[in-house]
Amino acid sequence: MSLRADTRTVAVVSALTAVGAAARIVLGRIALESPVTIYGVLIKIGLTETVAFVNGVAFGPIHGFVTGALVIVISDLFMMPGPWTPFIAGIIGVVGSCGGLLKILKWIPSRRAMIGSAILVTFVSEFLQNLWLTLSFGVPLAVAMVSGMNSLIAALVNNLVLFPTVGLRAIQMIRDLITPIKQRPESPKHT
Repeated sequence: MSLRADTRTVAVVSALTAVGAAARIVLGRIALESPVTIYGVLIKIGLTETVAFVNGVAFGPIHGFVTGALVIVISDLFMMPGPWTPFIAGIIGVVGSCGGLLKILKWIPSRRAMIGSAILVTFVSEFLQNLWLTLSFGVPLAVAMVSGMNSLIAALVNNLVLFPTVGLRAIQMIRDLITPIKQRPESPKHT
């Protein structure tokens, strides 16, 4: 596994990081202006986990981790940074690394696999976020999990919609972009 990246890779990773951060900033501002009762639901809507996972699948676990972490850090600089920022950045980085593990396994993305991945990474991400709450503030884990149920449902719905649609399409577009033209399979000729 190498940290070396060509200019196309750097450009794509940077662009998706910027898109993820911008979407999180805009949607986060809407959530911050909303009533407290729906804040936890609205803050889960966005591209954060999708772009981290997609970059992981396209470029590997390190790129996926960096994308996820940077989306959180950059967007929190414009929203509400706090002691949670490094932990949430690490957790979303893990989501990106999960996508990267699939690249190592030479996984071929499909709609069904993206749905399964969305379910798995959402539960892992939400569990880790609730564990952080438990360790940081002494809230019992069971209480954190139950009180975070609305957040879990919102994140799950978000990822179940975005992973198999936007995520799958983005992976294909990235692969087309970074695969040299000579190595691409020939498209059928229309007569």
